[in-house]
Amino acid sequence: MDVFGAVAEQYEHARPGYPPEITEAILAYHGGTPTSVVEVAAGTGKGTEVLVPLGAPLTCVEPDPRMAARLAERFPDVHIEVTTFERWSPPAGGAGVLACALAWHWLDPATRNAYARRALAPGGTLAVFGHRYDYADAAQRDAVRAALRSVDRTARERPVDWFHRDIVEHGQFDDVRREVFRRELPLDKERYLALMRTFGPYLARTPEQQRRGIAALDRLVDDFGGTVVLDLRTTLVLGRADAR
Repeated sequence: MDVFGAVAEQYEHARPGYPPEITEAILAYHGGTPTSVVEVAAGTGKGTEVLVPLGAPLTCVEPDPRMAARLAERFPDVHIEVTTFERWSPPAGGAGVLACALAWHWLDPATRNAYARRALAPGGTLAVFGHRYDYADAAQRDAVRAALRSVDRTARERPVDWFHRDIVEHGQFDDVRREVFRRELPLDKERYLALMRTFGPYLARTPEQQRRGIAALDRLVDDFGGTVVLDLRTTLVLGRADAR
């Protein structure tokens, strides 16, 4: 996950935030203000923005010190622990809410559900949410995918709402629910390319592949008339850690 530290500032400015309805949905599911909230892999605080309004003491766990530094600038009242989720020690009695925004895939697949369950107090709430970036125009989607495949044919997308299935199938949580929020996000070429430069698959490629990919997208946006309209799908998955 340390690939993002080098682009922490760009990440903060380019990534879209989360709808405020996520705050309301967590409060309604939990049954009111929780005693405490822990956010796993908080990054620069995109998810933190909708967790602070929950009105509870908030701890953010973030392994990259550069991301954590940007997070501390934005949220000076939040307690930050610079460590991985796997090395972090939950509070005595467990957290009221454990949240993870667009980072569930960075946690160990073999242990993340069990660790999350153990980190929560009895009756506590798991809240995992994230964006899926698609295109409002199918022709734009097809053109972008073809351009990126020409640069690297190994790239693969995860299934839609894959983390909902992951949480259900591991069976650690009861009353698992899913809510989906959608909005169109028009971006000019500068903002679109800045966003693309913050994605993990881009950052994991060689400098030459990065250059070729951005050049191909630059030409495409010109062909689109200078604007890309994203279909931004935000999924929230909620689960309860009932006493066992």
